[in-house]
Amino acid sequence: MARKSPLTLVALTLSGSLLLSGCTVTADISDWWSETFGDASGPPEVTEEFPYVREGRIFQDTGRDNEMRFAITGLERTDEYTVMYYEVTYLDEFSGANRNLSMAHTLVDPLTGRVYREFLDEEGLKYGSESPNQDGLYPVFDGVTNEYVRYYPRLPDEVGQVTFTGSGLGAMTGIPVQDVEEERTDPEDPNGSEHLTPDNPPPSGENLTFANRRPDEEAVADQGWVQSFVDSELASTTRDGDREIISLHSDVMFEFDRADLTPEAEDVVRRAATTLAENVDPEEPVITVIGHTDGIGDEAYNDNLSVERAENVRDLLAEELGGGYELEVEGRGEDEPIAREGGPDDEQARARNRRVEFSYVFDDTVAATEEEEYDDDGLGAAQRNVTWPAPYEDDPGSVVAEGELDGVRLEVHPLRRDGAYLIGTVALTNTTDEPTMPEMGGREALQAGGPEQFNKGTLGGFQLLEPESGLVRYVARMDFGDGRYSSFAEEVHMLQPGNTYSLVAVFPAPPVDVEELTLRAGPFGEFEEIPVEY
Repeated sequence: MARKSPLTLVALTLSGSLLLSGCTVTADISDWWSETFGDASGPPEVTEEFPYVREGRIFQDTGRDNEMRFAITGLERTDEYTVMYYEVTYLDEFSGANRNLSMAHTLVDPLTGRVYREFLDEEGLKYGSESPNQDGLYPVFDGVTNEYVRYYPRLPDEVGQVTFTGSGLGAMTGIPVQDVEEERTDPEDPNGSEHLTPDNPPPSGENLTFANRRPDEEAVADQGWVQSFVDSELASTTRDGDREIISLHSDVMFEFDRADLTPEAEDVVRRAATTLAENVDPEEPVITVIGHTDGIGDEAYNDNLSVERAENVRDLLAEELGGGYELEVEGRGEDEPIAREGGPDDEQARARNRRVEFSYVFDDTVAATEEEEYDDDGLGAAQRNVTWPAPYEDDPGSVVAEGELDGVRLEVHPLRRDGAYLIGTVALTNTTDEPTMPEMGGREALQAGGPEQFNKGTLGGFQLLEPESGLVRYVARMDFGDGRYSSFAEEVHMLQPGNTYSLVAVFPAPPVDVEELTLRAGPFGEFEEIPVEY
């Protein structure tokens, strides 16, 4: 039977032990890293050298897009919460009521894909540093530092470092979690409410502080998972929390309007069986085979056809897998399309919707050793690739590609591995004399028949193509349950003249031996040979 890549699994296992111990890298681990990854930088040390600082220009709802300094000064795990301490300083001329247009503050465990957001009250106001007027706004003065406290759900004990997003200045990786017995004391004489008008700044050198409000029984905090999507000509895989869905394209499996398997189907199901045997959690060995059709034809007929197709796949899968699994069948007909039919790419969209899926809970406890042989006989789209969490960097690296469209220059930085993900960083510059909203493509940037749910947001249309395997990696999104999703990419807003903005999009990571990928950047076109760095 084929096995998961030992490189992937050893990386995951060692990452966990490094984070649990909080120690420096041992010689043996360093030797293994060098042998596995060559000249790439080794696994990061978990240090506690706060503050972690970013500076750059952020989007504001008023268009006064100012330079901001954002510094995380502590991330502490108590018995009840995870408490983040941070400071914000606006470096340019800045006044009036403005709102930062970045995504919500989010902590991400890059190994498991768990995501955590701040505690909010029933009005949507944040716990921690209180808004003086209870409206979510805070007084801001040029060059004056505001100190803030925010509360998150308690991170699991095994999480030693996280990635932070939401400052508007990109992803801040490698932020260490400090275990403390007691929470810090509240600010002694919070002065934020004393300086609410532009003509009443605090004395020179004095920071603004605010009264602290701890979460109570009304507090709620979103928790969820990073949901990723990897596509190929044969199959696609959606990963969400501890559940995976492998989707086989039905046109490989069935003739049009038929439920009997094509001659190719046996090989396809055999490969799927190999992947399922590797990935399914042995503690919950249930595989649901789900049939789908396109929207052509009668609804009841499509329901029956989807069931028949799923049953035929189930029967062949049972022969390949043998015992030890519970195989269930569902037919959902035309009820759950993943691509919009009836448009200019109708044929491709309908082909995408005709599919058979395997849904299961995956096994995340598998251990492997370097010596185990790896036989890539499974579906490449279903492979999980996890390496070390990325250490903190305040520089996205050199510009490796660039292009220009309608007065907007796009600069592409190297892709950076962070646990199970790749962080893509680009910069947009308005080279004109007028504010401009760049056309990032929207639905027009979709590959023909592509799944719309992974193209939300103005960077959502970006994709990574693996030239040798043909696998396509879409921008990830965060799933908070109850149909609530958030794109794991920064939104692009109005670009002010001459300004440059740094933006990130997060993708599922490729295998460790992939050193370059092609970036599909919507209307800016394709950029080949974008390096993947550790």
